Amino acid sequence: MLGRFLAFLVAAFTFVTPASSTVVTEEPWHPVVAAYRTMLFMADLVPPPWDEIRKAYEEPHPAAAIQRPANTFFDALPDGMGVTIASTIETKDRQRLYEASTRAVSQLARKALADAAAMLSEPGQANRKALEAQAYYRAFGSFIEQADPEAGRRLGLAWLELMSAIGTSGIMGANVIAANKETFERSRAEIDAYLAANFEPDAFAERRKLAPLPETVVAARGEVPVAVWLPPGSDLSDQDPLPRLVLNFEEKGIDETDLPLVAFGDMLFDSPNIFGEPARSLGLTCSTCHNRSDINQRFFIPGLSHQPGAVDVRGSFFNPMFNDHRRDSLDIPSLRGLRFTGPYGRDGRFASLRDFTRNVIVSEFAGPEPTDFQLDALLAYMLEFDFLPNSRIDETGRLAAGASQSELRGETLFRKPFPQMDGQSCASCHVPSAAFLDRKAHNIGSRGQGYDGALDGYFDTPTLLGAKYTAPYFHDGSLPTLASVVDWFDTRFQLGLQEQERTDLVAYLNVVGSADEPFEEFGEPNTVFRLAWEELTTFATTFDALARSRDAANAILMLETVALDLALDATGMLNSAARSQVFELVEILNGMRSAVSADDWAEAETLWASFKEMKEEYDEAMY
Repeated sequence: MLGRFLAFLVAAFTFVTPASSTVVTEEPWHPVVAAYRTMLFMADLVPPPWDEIRKAYEEPHPAAAIQRPANTFFDALPDGMGVTIASTIETKDRQRLYEASTRAVSQLARKALADAAAMLSEPGQANRKALEAQAYYRAFGSFIEQADPEAGRRLGLAWLELMSAIGTSGIMGANVIAANKETFERSRAEIDAYLAANFEPDAFAERRKLAPLPETVVAARGEVPVAVWLPPGSDLSDQDPLPRLVLNFEEKGIDETDLPLVAFGDMLFDSPNIFGEPARSLGLTCSTCHNRSDINQRFFIPGLSHQPGAVDVRGSFFNPMFNDHRRDSLDIPSLRGLRFTGPYGRDGRFASLRDFTRNVIVSEFAGPEPTDFQLDALLAYMLEFDFLPNSRIDETGRLAAGASQSELRGETLFRKPFPQMDGQSCASCHVPSAAFLDRKAHNIGSRGQGYDGALDGYFDTPTLLGAKYTAPYFHDGSLPTLASVVDWFDTRFQLGLQEQERTDLVAYLNVVGSADEPFEEFGEPNTVFRLAWEELTTFATTFDALARSRDAANAILMLETVALDLALDATGMLNSAARSQVFELVEILNGMRSAVSADDWAEAETLWASFKEMKEEYDEAMY
């Protein structure tokens, strides 16, 4: 939900579980390690995006700190070593690429440690080299901790002792601490030996997955499982500023607590528990991509996203059974006004929102088959999504009073038929009186043919309402602005628009795509946590209906979601003094879950009564 992804982070080692989310910023990576970890992730995709892997090695990585002169993977390698690695990329040999790259990173780490040892008489230089060695070690550290926890503990202590043993030159001769060479060498030897034995062996075992597991562990136990992880530069955080959510029932003055089916659907929309692995462990929810019913322009996973705000959900990562073997990362669509915007899917392949929703859960994200009740709830909630109010157009889509002359000319041009478009106008597809869409799919030539003679360029007409805030445009986000969209149509259909006409048309589109209040406004006490608090406690009210029907499965799903999100969101509270009160409520929810699991509904209802009392008592402090 909202709080989960404000709290969510691909943390320092980019391993993610729902319980590990914290409000921190990802530490920049060493360019070599950023490229290496990116390669590991991408080379496990089926098929691997070899051009992206090559780019990760050859170009500066967006998630890497600037490291002169070694600003790319190849920059850091000794002469000759890069040639071997480049050849494995060229021949698309993922096993050999893994072996050569792993050896290279390990050797760089050990060389940096050796350089640090030679510089102990100059603590500043030695410290710089030791930090460089640590940056290389980060490529392996999280995998060692999981696959070989005892070694991970020993090596962690060794690093601590090594860094402490470097000493310091002090300031102007004061506070000088001499290096402890014996301690440094002992710690270095332990780290050096482990790296050499596990990441530079004479021969690597053939790998199914390219996680850099210690070779001694693989030899003894095979490829042990590790937590789900994402490559450097991944971003699942909510968009900032956060889009405003407009719900039809709220605009009519109805409280969500009086609509238990809608409230339960709202909870499901914000719960990773409806998905399978790896989405569930990453904490992915419907709202991760569709922030507050709109889009998340920050969402980005290297190898799955061609740009922020886009993702390929038909590849091998989320559900290998659904892998279409096509690299077709698409821009995330807005869900505003969903009840008016069918058919569903970028190419309009689903006439039914119910079928589309089930496909997302089961096919795209490998989730269990949702029950009829769960689909009913999700649809009940999503069908309440409304467009952003826009006082600059009326209910028929006409410009309201006060429009400029340029905007009025743009409106006329928008409705003008063009012979080059078979006598149609922009308004023929983006019908102003029908929320600026026609509920059809069209092939306008925005996508090349998949094969000779293919008719696979059809995409459903997107609404223009709210479009000012949903850039970039087209199914693949290839056009960055509304002006570029106008230019594309002018060129594609040879409309011959004059510069003023293009300016007028863009001015009109900006009015249509505008909104009175597009983003959430925050401030004390209306904080991000306050918003999450009100949502989560509303979700909890569905327990009354679930208890009446003795629906244990859905009660447990709801309680797990609300308890976890409350605990995670509490880390971002402005009123940190009240954080302990949040954890009291979390404990009650966990107790309710245990009681329901034991079929003790009486105990669960007693705890629920306590929760409601505490919620009222603590409410004002929750911000």
